[in-house]
Amino acid sequence: MKKILLFVTILLIVSIEPTKANNQKSSIVLNLKNPGDSTRLAELDRYWVKLAKTVQEGDFEGYKALYHADAVVVFASGKNKTSVPISKALSSWEKGFNDTKEGKQHDKVEFRFSQRIGNETTAHETGIFLFTSMDSNGKVKAKYITHFEMLLIKGENGWIGLMEYQKSDGTQEEWDALE
Repeated sequence: MKKILLFVTILLIVSIEPTKANNQKSSIVLNLKNPGDSTRLAELDRYWVKLAKTVQEGDFEGYKALYHADAVVVFASGKNKTSVPISKALSSWEKGFNDTKEGKQHDKVEFRFSQRIGNETTAHETGIFLFTSMDSNGKVKAKYITHFEMLLIKGENGWIGLMEYQKSDGTQEEWDALE
């Protein structure tokens, strides 16, 4: 009887513990203790798809709407480490959005995640983004692989970014490892 009770207890503990995805390259952790996580992650996945789509379409207003008006962007890679309000970052990115919308360039951003923490109204996402900008002839103008963190809250109209932290440059190998 004690052995059966011990076995059932161990089985219960193992089935409740956080598990990792089967893909050895993936480091996204799934927390099975909270059934709401799958809903939150699906909503956040839609946020990232929408963010990528606004970049690809040159939809500046749509991109801007995915951030809180008082959001902050922290740039820690490169020589000029700084923290700026989203309004300042957006003003420096607006020309790229307009050029994309007008077909002068083609921009694309992709996201992969190493950690996703949160609850039904808050989220902290960690990963790498790959931004590529090509001229109208398909020649690569810029390519950035960047480690980032994003702090988000869920508002009345869905998830919005509060803080984007561009931590450091990444490598192709790091990008591939999160596939």
